[in-house]
Amino acid sequence: MVRSGAFGSFISLSTREPHRGARISPLGVSRALPYIRGMDHTLDRRSFVCLTACAVLFSSLSRAGEAEEPPAAFGPVPASEITEADELFLRRPVIVFADSPNDPNFIRQMEILPTLYAQLALRDVVLITDTDPANPSEIRKKLRPRGFSLVMMDKDWRSPIRRPSPRAAREIINTIDKMPIARTEALEKNPAGR
Repeated sequence: MVRSGAFGSFISLSTREPHRGARISPLGVSRALPYIRGMDHTLDRRSFVCLTACAVLFSSLSRAGEAEEPPAAFGPVPASEITEADELFLRRPVIVFADSPNDPNFIRQMEILPTLYAQLALRDVVLITDTDPANPSEIRKKLRPRGFSLVMMDKDWRSPIRRPSPRAAREIINTIDKMPIARTEALEKNPAGR
């Protein structure tokens, strides 16, 4: 149906005659009457877009909350429970070796590390402890530490960085951040840092 109005001629999208109280927009689309009696206005485009965006946001937030599992508690793992093949290219090891759990250097390092748990978890670190040289683990056989040793490696489990004494939290984090794979990951997350 062709109509003419203040904005010129236009074609109505419906073939039926609009309802007596309906208004015709300049684009030829008739606006429906309010579906609830007593409602004096219809939903305009801006309100509709806003409501749709809110509904999409709410549904995505509710799905995200259901899908995520709570993160596992971060903490030291005994070396006997870890194998290199399972962790290769997934997590970077920070290993604390000692000849005894009563070694003062071991105790001091283990007092420093809990302050770093959140930062280590963000950097995909697995914290490994080995205090039993009588029953050597696979990792102890590979790295052959003598006495206390703090060993840090990248996700490829190569090029260990060895420290013969306990290290401060800042030094451990800086050492991890300088590793090649860690630097590549940082550039992928923030390409503007190139």
